[in-house]
Amino acid sequence: MATVNVRPLGDRVLVQPIEEQEMKKGGIIIPDTAKEKPQEGKVVALGTGKIDENGKKIDFTVKKGDKVLISKYGGTEIKIDDQNYLIMREDDILGIIG
Repeated sequence: MATVNVRPLGDRVLVQPIEEQEMKKGGIIIPDTAKEKPQEGKVVALGTGKIDENGKKIDFTVKKGDKVLISKYGGTEIKIDDQNYLIMREDDILGIIG
């Protein structure tokens, strides 16, 4: 994977969605427009960190390379070098897989 030159700010995380395998039902190929958005992704970059009310930096729960479960409609979609990514708050990540 190429290096991504985007660094999220604050408690935001850059996630690369993991596309689901093409689904076939009864021999019919479902077009991309009818497929649901991916719900799994890989953490590509972490932001600068969240600061609590006392000015102390709060560590991220996720780390670069983690496979995560994400909200179906969470985050903001961006495209970098023909790859789709999501920028989302760490709070929008539902869990770490594995």
